[in-house]
This record gives sequence, C-alpha cells and structure tokens, in this order.
Amino acid sequence: MAKSPISSPLKESDKEVTANVLQSTLVDLIDLSLVAKQAHWNVVGPNFRSVHLQLDELVSAARTYTDSVAERANAIGVSPNGKAKTVAGASGLTEYPDNWQDTKATVDAIVEILAEMIERLRKSIDETDKADLVTQDLLIEIAAELEKQHWMWQAQQK
Repeated sequence: MAKSPISSPLKESDKEVTANVLQSTLVDLIDLSLVAKQAHWNVVGPNFRSVHLQLDELVSAARTYTDSVAERANAIGVSPNGKAKTVAGASGLTEYPDNWQDTKATVDAIVEILAEMIERLRKSIDETDKADLVTQDLLIEIAAELEKQHWMWQAQQK
C-alpha cells in the first residue's frame, strides 16, 4: 500500500483488512452497476417497461453505494481503485450474457448476481467485525438495500 496523505483512524492491521474489504466491495458495486445497465439496454419481452425501469433503480443504488464505499476508503487513508481494468480483473460477480435477453432471463440473471453480491457482502461484514465497525455499518446498509432489491427481483420469478 502506498503512503497515504490521509491519516487513518485505524491501526495498520485493521486498515489493511478494511482496505481489502472496501476495494472488493467497490469493484463488485461498479460491476453490478454496469451489469444492470447492460441488462437495462438489452431487455425485451413481456413486462419490458417495469423490468427496464427497475434495472435503473438498481443502477442508481449501486452507483450511490459505490461512491460511499470509495469515500470510506479515502477516509481511512486508502486510495480506491475503480478503473475498468481493475473491475474486469477483480469482480466476484457472474458475467452477464451478451445481446438481448428476454425479461425472464434478465430477472433470473439479476436474482443470481444479487445473491452473489449479498453473499460477498455478508462475508465482508463478518471480516470487519473487529477491524472497523464504521465500515461494517456501511456494509450492513448496503446489504440491507441489496437484500430488498433481491426480494423484489425474486418476486418477479413467481
């Protein structure tokens, strides 16, 4: 880790754990926003409009939390990396398919991707339990929102 111009309120070992969690979450949120936008542009079929609009809501949530995570990293003296190359190489989310997808395939893919994201977030929540409760609180907030989104997407599968 490069020397930071920002002093950290965390001891070095806690800062390292927290930095890794924040970077991983940042990358996944950026990827989630890109996946949801790709789906938004390529969804077709029954209930197109509602799925199309719901995808924009997911993009908005992901982008909002992306900024919150990056700013939290800065607050603890860590430079966040959201470059395309970094996201492409480090995201833990399943790749979204190319081309048009019908609404059922879109909903199914988003449900799966959100489930992965939530699982990763919950692991990160556990990892920050001792290292940084402020970051943990942010992750809990993100998980709560994405779990709500996940429920709403799952409700369309029935």
